[in-house]
Amino acid sequence: MKIVTIVGARPQFIKAAAFSRALGKQQEEIIVHTGQHFDSNMSKIFFDELKIPEPKYNLGISGGSHGEMTGKMIAAIEAVLIEEKPDWVLLYGDTNSTMAGALAAVKLCIPITHVEAGCRGGRLTNPEEVNRVVTDRVAQLLLVPTEIELHNLEQENLAKNAHVVGNIMYDSYLYAKERNRDSVDFVMYDLNHRAITLPEQYYYLTCHRQENTDDKALFNILYAMNQLEAPTIYPVHPRNRERVKKICNTEKLDHIILLEPLGYFESIKVLTDCKKVVTDSGGLQCEAFYEEKQCITILDFAPWPQTLVGNRNQLSRPETNEILRKLNSKMEIDKNYCPFGDGHAAEKIITYMVKYNEKA
Repeated sequence: MKIVTIVGARPQFIKAAAFSRALGKQQEEIIVHTGQHFDSNMSKIFFDELKIPEPKYNLGISGGSHGEMTGKMIAAIEAVLIEEKPDWVLLYGDTNSTMAGALAAVKLCIPITHVEAGCRGGRLTNPEEVNRVVTDRVAQLLLVPTEIELHNLEQENLAKNAHVVGNIMYDSYLYAKERNRDSVDFVMYDLNHRAITLPEQYYYLTCHRQENTDDKALFNILYAMNQLEAPTIYPVHPRNRERVKKICNTEKLDHIILLEPLGYFESIKVLTDCKKVVTDSGGLQCEAFYEEKQCITILDFAPWPQTLVGNRNQLSRPETNEILRKLNSKMEIDKNYCPFGDGHAAEKIITYMVKYNEKA
């Protein structure tokens, strides 16, 4: 079985690593990196530390409008697929790389497996929602994390080839936790590339989505974090760096420690030792749930509604008082509630792909 895996953004590298580790010798995988995340700290470090096979193709496509980026990706991916003639195209999540891969593959009548299918936010004004919906419409195998996503697909009459496999991010989280037990201490760097030592107690912030990085929203988030009793660790996305530095310097928000982007193992280490999490990342809110850390998600929709129980994860607007109020709420944990599977999603994905091929 020959598989072309298309990735382009940090969360997809983490998922692809779990899948690649689970592949047997009977399968051949060719990785295509679209270049959507091209910065070394957002790309190469993940391939190195997670031991993802080197991409055979790096398309180098980044920047520009959604339409410009997606159009260039479709053309470049189509050329790869014509050359490689795979049995499957494997796609993850909801990025422009995902939808571009889906459109290129379906036009060439190449079967598509969509991992993390069925996730819905309910708003086509959200670019990722468009990518999810389009990809699910043309995929042959829809592999969903939980029963909630399966129900979403049933509502859209797309459940015929849908299967619950668990969240492949949970596979990667467990792998990172195991590796971190045996690792030496990480060295982390501030934005001036000076090595820093983490404080004994701290909060963990990530913030990168477009709706949260205009001046007003970003100021409100940073101002809230600066008022907490312990400092905040904030690894800054490259495209957001200058705006964050300007706000922190102008407003003298000296209770926030700005870091270079973290590798995956480093991020899990920071998560493990932090007090609480504030984020707009779909991946980190799940990892906080696995780690039993209270999380505030700065979004107006729930990428992972399974986490919104017992105040373990709460949605918040980018408003200072609301963030602080929700950070002070009491969290309750039900140890029997484990919605994201058993950490073996990758093996189940491969099994369904093989079975589909046998029936075809």
